[in-house]
Amino acid sequence: MEFTEWIRGRTDEQLRALVSARPELITPVPAHLEGLASRAGSPSAIARVLDRLDRFTLAVVETLAVQDGPMPRERLRELVAAALAGDEAESGARDAEPALSAALDRLFELALVYGPDDALDLGPGVRKVLEDPAGLGPRAADAFRHHAPEQLDEMADEVAPGTAGSGKERLAAALAEPAALVGSVSPEARGALDQLAWGPPTGRVPNARREVSVASARSPIEELLARGLLAATGEESVTLPREVGLYLRGGRVHRGLLALPPPLEGTARDRKLADRTAAGQAFAFVRSVEELCERWSVEPPGVLRTGGLGVRDLKRTTSELDLPEWAAALVVEVAHAAGLIAAGGGVDGEWLPTSGYDLWRVRATADRWVTLAATWLHMDRVPGLVGDRDERDRPLNALHTDLRRSSAPGVRAATLGVLAAAPGLAPTRDSVLERLAWEQPRRRGPLREQLTEFALREAEQVGVTGLGALSGHGRALLEGGEPAEMLAPLLPEPVDHVLLQADLTAVAPGPLTSELNRWMTLTADVESKGGATVYRFSESSIRRALDAGHGGEELVSMLSRHSATPVPQALSYLVTDVARRHGRIRVGTASAYIRCDDPALLDQITADRRSAALRLRRLAPTVIASRSSRAALVDSLRAMGYAPVAESLDGDVIISQLDSRRTEGLAPARAVASPNGLDPEVATAAVRALRAGDAAHLARREPVDAPGGQVPRGPATATISALQEAIKQGVRVWIGYLDSQGNATSRILEPARMEGGYLTAYDETRAAVHRFALHRITGVAGL
Repeated sequence: MEFTEWIRGRTDEQLRALVSARPELITPVPAHLEGLASRAGSPSAIARVLDRLDRFTLAVVETLAVQDGPMPRERLRELVAAALAGDEAESGARDAEPALSAALDRLFELALVYGPDDALDLGPGVRKVLEDPAGLGPRAADAFRHHAPEQLDEMADEVAPGTAGSGKERLAAALAEPAALVGSVSPEARGALDQLAWGPPTGRVPNARREVSVASARSPIEELLARGLLAATGEESVTLPREVGLYLRGGRVHRGLLALPPPLEGTARDRKLADRTAAGQAFAFVRSVEELCERWSVEPPGVLRTGGLGVRDLKRTTSELDLPEWAAALVVEVAHAAGLIAAGGGVDGEWLPTSGYDLWRVRATADRWVTLAATWLHMDRVPGLVGDRDERDRPLNALHTDLRRSSAPGVRAATLGVLAAAPGLAPTRDSVLERLAWEQPRRRGPLREQLTEFALREAEQVGVTGLGALSGHGRALLEGGEPAEMLAPLLPEPVDHVLLQADLTAVAPGPLTSELNRWMTLTADVESKGGATVYRFSESSIRRALDAGHGGEELVSMLSRHSATPVPQALSYLVTDVARRHGRIRVGTASAYIRCDDPALLDQITADRRSAALRLRRLAPTVIASRSSRAALVDSLRAMGYAPVAESLDGDVIISQLDSRRTEGLAPARAVASPNGLDPEVATAAVRALRAGDAAHLARREPVDAPGGQVPRGPATATISALQEAIKQGVRVWIGYLDSQGNATSRILEPARMEGGYLTAYDETRAAVHRFALHRITGVAGL
């Protein structure tokens, strides 16, 4: 049976399953089923779908690939049973049938295997994509294709004397039953064969193309070369022919197989405790992102010339967030990928919060976490690489474009999928890696192992896992559920009060509300974090609040309103004293000037020896000019123990905290392809278009004429609605369409799919599948 005919014979439901599992086959939709079959056999499409197979299902494909033609299902079952059981053939035969049935169902769905049970075969192109299937080399006819005919004739005369045919044919026939040839070599040569038997089938040998006969062979390798048991594929490379490899394996294709994934090993966790722990981590991660954006809105770090965030700026952020450097890099990268921070600020460039941050921070905490966690799951950036060096030995900075890895989203989803398979278990790293190696054997490698380790570490930091086990809201995030609804009841309830103490500290007995947290961060310095956060009030922190426009009485009133204990007298005195002195001295631009209503205080400043570097000059009893800048003058006076405030050209006090800045950000990152497969409606529409196009292709239908008269015209909204209804009902419509020159044409269509501003449909007036720009459709009418 031809593959195209087999595809054509699939039911609509089976075709929908095929295009859902392999969406690349309908991007764009082929004109007919013959085109779909051709695309399914392309090397890139085959390699992509093979990468999705687990170890057992891939082994079934390799078993079929070892044979050149179709294989009966019974023979396939025997080979799989032998690999499953090892020496226990009866046990292997018992376990093989259910596992083989499930694997074949999957392969039929993916169109990798087709045909009846007595002649199962691989789809076109699969054997070419599989290099050395199951660790077996090429067949003898292919292994010796680069040898000279004269050399093959001489070799065949020695190993198969008296036979007819060309040298290659005689040699291939002799190697089809290699028992006598293998038995004639020395034990050392047999040992070399055994090393290649289970793969890889290739090796390196100096002067592999040397001319040698059975009589002149002096080494084990020469014995094998003379008998054709090894074939030279290059000047220094040899391969073991497939027939010899199968003989050495005793007819088995695989040494051992697991029909089921290896069990996960780890520590059992109480699921409720794991959920609560993950919820606490989720809350802390949201607060870290919020604190990062608040700090960068006031003191934004610069953008490096090569892009990214400087090492010093990352270390400062690490200290401010009180996190390890890798965790701080994770916060920065997720905030950027979520569109909460972006590069802006003019020519030099600064990393600033975006206007999207203001919308994000007013949402509920659970909803904010879902945004961040979904971004982390789908983004192609790898924060764990920050601090490593690239191939040119240059450091990889946070927010740099070199941190992109296209495989990162898939690795995160696969890693969480492993955790989801064992609820309540915190599996070990090695156990997860072993499981992934079974689930996706073609995607193994050092980078993949590194990405898996990053995914496990970051999932705990983000709050997707708790104590190493996947949380309930993490599972909902992975499976497309409602993670916010599951997370919200587990989040700690924010408190709206603190406990003021006599030593000028305040203790927050839990996570503060967002507004109170921002106010406390402005008014006091964080001294320690943990179950309770400790803030310390100081002269500089009170002055920071006063600089932001708060008054002394307002600060005391806020403290009284949000404290569960009376305001200590020492704290009231501190606030009152700093507020009394705050602003008595005013600094403007002369380059800068000092203005004060108390001449005696200005006398004190000019008499202070520390002010000599400021180059002050008395202009009036209440004004002193300086050649220093306003900012430098303010900082110097504060270092001398005074409490000046900055003044504008109009004489108004400059409120420094209101200098928060924003920039326009990019859309949040999302995965290119949904892990849940193709949308069912899209798959249905694609199959409908394929069937219509194939019917026209087989019947060789001639184009039909569209109805005469005025082409349909109507509002754009009505046109879109009519097309959507036609797709649902599967009916034909008559449309008006503007060609590239703006001329109105008349078309009869069978609409199939609408997305991205285009309509995919079978055009009966052209007898082909086409894509139509929606903005060019003038109107729709029924037929």
